[in-house]
Amino acid sequence: MSGSEPGSGSGSEPGVTRPTAPHAPCGTIIRVTISARELNRATLGRQLLLERHDLTVTDAVRRIVALQAQHAPSPYLALWNRIEGFEPADLDAAFSSRAVVKATLMRITLHAVAADDYQPFRSAVQPTLYGSGLSSRFTDTGLTLADARELAAELLVFAKETRTSAEVKEWLAERVGAERRDDAFRGVLVYAPLHHVPTGGPWSYGARPSFVTAGADPVQEGREVDVPALRQLILRYLAGFGPASVADVAQFGLVPRTPVRQVLRELAGEVEELPGPDGTVLYDLPGALRPDADVPTPVRLLPMWDSTLLAYADRSRMIPPELRKVVIRNNGDVLPTLLVDGYVAGVWRLVDDAVEVTAFRDLRPGQWEEVAQEAGALASLLAGRDPRTYSRYHHWWAKLPEGEVQAFRAGDA
Repeated sequence: MSGSEPGSGSGSEPGVTRPTAPHAPCGTIIRVTISARELNRATLGRQLLLERHDLTVTDAVRRIVALQAQHAPSPYLALWNRIEGFEPADLDAAFSSRAVVKATLMRITLHAVAADDYQPFRSAVQPTLYGSGLSSRFTDTGLTLADARELAAELLVFAKETRTSAEVKEWLAERVGAERRDDAFRGVLVYAPLHHVPTGGPWSYGARPSFVTAGADPVQEGREVDVPALRQLILRYLAGFGPASVADVAQFGLVPRTPVRQVLRELAGEVEELPGPDGTVLYDLPGALRPDADVPTPVRLLPMWDSTLLAYADRSRMIPPELRKVVIRNNGDVLPTLLVDGYVAGVWRLVDDAVEVTAFRDLRPGQWEEVAQEAGALASLLAGRDPRTYSRYHHWWAKLPEGEVQAFRAGDA
């Protein structure tokens, strides 16, 4: 194990807060280089990871921008890391009332977002969803893009009431035939604006999803960029994840860089530019939170696919380069991670009734004490909800590098 600290060489003196650079319009670069550790702290602060906050679930989700949600426990554990006194029942209620909705959005992946963010986010990434849902896998069945538009429009009528996956597949089979049903199902579900509906279980959503029409808006067609929606997504992204580069913004939404660059140019006066550690131009909102590089950071145990690890083209903001392939597996699985000093330092899993933590670098005794407190509290939460959380991913542990392993139970909190 390495004893080195990631992101060192900040250029800031300990305990000195570097002031936010004065406002300058987009196109004018502020000549105050922001260091790698300052970028890390900016992300932690805006993502509510420097301390737990007294916020409602909906307000926290809005502040975070979006929670990756393809595995049902992850939004709950993401909020547990961020909200003081988090109660899982509060997120249950937000999902049930649709104050927070779960749908396919950025990176063609399920996300949980505040209800009023859904439509602009969906419109901003619609060209990507269109291209993915109606790929060759769909058209190779003999179905055309015109067929897709017709099917999607009819599906939105059919799904005005909650429909199970089985019901949607049966409905599709009646229209396209049983042999083309599954490919049509995968394509139309991405293309049509649908929300996932809670189906019960410990994390609101089970393995067999149900769907309901997202709203009254018609299906958007084609690959034309919705500039106002992309503008809103970019501003929301910078508020939650900035400072960030064009490549970072494009990675977050999985949208082309050219329209991102064009929108940022049009935002002159609303965003500012500053040079990053390697000279890359970064964009940010004037006056946005940028803590000092040496602000203390608490230990955190992030869920699988936490958005902070995936929201940037440059993953080194949170993940030391030597650990990137350790925690982001080659099939896209992102393991539950241990954050120490703001950076990924290990992984965790639930084994029996204990949270087992593997650290890939040397931790000081005081840091292990923090880990014990967090892991004990997490063990208590999971014992009351789902003692098999993430167990299907345990096979990855056989492929991990060596590290120091300790296990903590609820009484250790």
